[in-house]
Amino acid sequence: MHQGNHRDHAGAQKLFDLIKDIKVAMMTTADPDGKLYSRPMWSQDADEVGDLWFFTKLHSPKTAEISKDNQVNLAYSDPKTQTYVSVAGKAEIVTDQAIIDDKWNESLKTWFPNGKDDPEVALIRVHPEKGEYWDSPNATMLHLYGYVKAAVTGESPKTETAKVDLR
Repeated sequence: MHQGNHRDHAGAQKLFDLIKDIKVAMMTTADPDGKLYSRPMWSQDADEVGDLWFFTKLHSPKTAEISKDNQVNLAYSDPKTQTYVSVAGKAEIVTDQAIIDDKWNESLKTWFPNGKDDPEVALIRVHPEKGEYWDSPNATMLHLYGYVKAAVTGESPKTETAKVDLR
């Protein structure tokens, strides 16, 4: 897989800044019949090159789906700040114990009670290829301003939207 630095592209730093505090992403994969499935995944911080990491059970429907079709989509949402991000990329299953040890934290025992040495513990690394974000500054004020503006002028307020090529 491509190992370039996803953070070097125009708009990438803003995209990574927007998702760094959002702890749950909805990961979408395709089953062998092409049906799409989404599930919440606890998000680790992006690494130094911008790859996104998620702990998973080695033998699960999502790992089987990724093994057959490694295209995934990640959707991040923070309604409190009106921040929404979508990231599309290629996923791979990582079982390297040194990487698992490095990324492990004790709160993961909620999902993996046998700890990081459990042979079922694995990681999903997502290499981002494209991203898009919708960012509205100060959600409460924007909503109030938007309501007044829409009522007076018939126009809605502007949200910053950008597509980011991460390849």
